[in-house]
Amino acid sequence: MKIRDKILIYFSSTVIILSAISLTLIYILFSEYREEEFQQQQNEKIKYTVGLVTEFKQMSEELALLLDAQDIHDFYDEKLLIYNGQKELIFSSLDSLPIFQTDKILNGLSPSQRWIETKEGDYDLIGVYVESRGKTYYGVSKALDAYGYSKMYFLRNVLIAIFAAISIIVTLVALYLSNKISKPITRLAENLKKYDLVSENSTLLKPDTSSFELQHLTERFNELLQRTNEAFAFQKNAINHISHELKTPVAVLVSELEKTESYSNIDNLRPVLDSLVIKAKSLGEIINVFLEISKIESGQQIQKSEVRIDELLFDIIEELKMVYPDFHFELNYFPSEFNESQLVIKMNRMLVKQAFQNLLVNCISYGSEKEAKIKIDCSFSNKLKIEIANTGKTVAPEEKEHLFQHSFRGKNSEGKIGFGLGLVLAKRIMDFHFAKIKYSNPEKDLNVFQVIFYLDKYL
Repeated sequence: MKIRDKILIYFSSTVIILSAISLTLIYILFSEYREEEFQQQQNEKIKYTVGLVTEFKQMSEELALLLDAQDIHDFYDEKLLIYNGQKELIFSSLDSLPIFQTDKILNGLSPSQRWIETKEGDYDLIGVYVESRGKTYYGVSKALDAYGYSKMYFLRNVLIAIFAAISIIVTLVALYLSNKISKPITRLAENLKKYDLVSENSTLLKPDTSSFELQHLTERFNELLQRTNEAFAFQKNAINHISHELKTPVAVLVSELEKTESYSNIDNLRPVLDSLVIKAKSLGEIINVFLEISKIESGQQIQKSEVRIDELLFDIIEELKMVYPDFHFELNYFPSEFNESQLVIKMNRMLVKQAFQNLLVNCISYGSEKEAKIKIDCSFSNKLKIEIANTGKTVAPEEKEHLFQHSFRGKNSEGKIGFGLGLVLAKRIMDFHFAKIKYSNPEKDLNVFQVIFYLDKYL
């Protein structure tokens, strides 16, 4: 069943049933009120008649005529009987209306049971035990409340008309509301049905309703769709990255392996194999970094934590010492006194570590001396500068603009092991962390890489 039909049926049936119950209760309460009010009028008339009988102390035809003439317009179709303490009839109204339960009522009346009420058809029949001037009397009254019944019939017709009007109005309102409420849901269902999950150019759904629940549902669907697209994009980007970026490194490895066939002397082959091992390890690290970069570029969030930059550099230096024990890194702080909280940066530790490792390995690979200097400049309140300097062949001026491009290797890298990806990865990683990386050669045979972290980006 459609949600529109459910709203229509549930709402209209609920309101109509409640209306029917309410109107029925009104009619029943009015009926009971009419009956009680009319019986009280009968009771008052019995007491009034008993008072007259007691006053005149005798029954006479003239008294009956007098009472009937006085009360002829009180009730329509009435019979009134008054009995003394011995339950002997002492007064009877002139009406010929029969009372079939007189004996039953008289037998039921007593000092402990002063009131009996019942019905004979539409007639209200009551019996009353009355004490007047020290004497006991019994009164029985049967009358038709024509005026009360006419009001009840009128009320019944009015309530039926009101119920019919309410039913029609509620049905129309329910139809309108069900259409209005279900229309956004129907549109959303139609949009979802038409949505092309295969197409990469599919746009996100736009919530076209003010309903919070539907807006939230649309937003959650868009989030799910985005994550699905990001997952597909990640797979695609990862494949593209690995196939594109690693094409050259793999070709270099294959070329080096092919050359090993020409070596007949094992001693000459060993340095080549060592070089290939280094390249293979570097290739594995590059693959891990590219996987993380693919996650970022596909819109996925990467894990970040607060890392102290100098401790990260010390860890990298210690690891490199195990491979290059003869190379020395000198790390200095500037100024001598500074706020150490400036050294703590929120980052992806693995990526930033790889970026700095690439820069430090460059110092080892392209340096003319077995030493490099690292300077951590904390003299600025809004940024942190890290300079890595080493002596060696510098990059030609015309090559500087290509330094951070894929597979670029300058003239100073001739004869050196590498794939031309280290600086590319370093720059891309720094871009993801809102940092800048620059190269300069302020002096002859001096290479300086400067990494700048803007601290306000990490607040």
